[in-house]
Amino acid sequence: MATPATFITRPANDEYAPYYEKYIALVPDGNVVATLAQQLDATMKLLRSIDEAQANKRYAPGKWSIKEVVGHLIDSERVFVYRAMRFARNDKTPLSGFEQDDYVRSANFDERQLADLAQEFEYVRLGAIQFFKSLTEEAWSRRGAANDNEVSVRALAYIMAGHEAHHVSVLRTKYL
Repeated sequence: MATPATFITRPANDEYAPYYEKYIALVPDGNVVATLAQQLDATMKLLRSIDEAQANKRYAPGKWSIKEVVGHLIDSERVFVYRAMRFARNDKTPLSGFEQDDYVRSANFDERQLADLAQEFEYVRLGAIQFFKSLTEEAWSRRGAANDNEVSVRALAYIMAGHEAHHVSVLRTKYL
């Protein structure tokens, strides 16, 4: 049985803030929910290949460790899917932004095991996939305001996929 997301097309430029174009451009055409699932498989394989000593690596002073990058992905996915849920449910309440560096600084990701962070990422992504699979065509097109910018539910799914693709590319090219 096909998921309802098979009819979802790439968001138009007016469905998200210009900042997010760099992420959306990284997402291949096709079913974005299937892309989220495929990314999960590839990312989990990558994270399982990194040993604990390597997970504390920073590619430059002041940059996040691998564990902090994974923690940032977890936090961001939670925020993006929360926004998507609120807007899909037709909640018009404007949502605030979040300061990623403050979140990472406050989370103590380096104190955790990479395997635990990877598992948490897996659970968060699986929950997001299930959520997006459940949406109607109408819900996908709903919009709301987050961080003083209008964004559609569809754009949030693409932003999630592109954000993950960006950070996995950084992990592969600068850390590993």
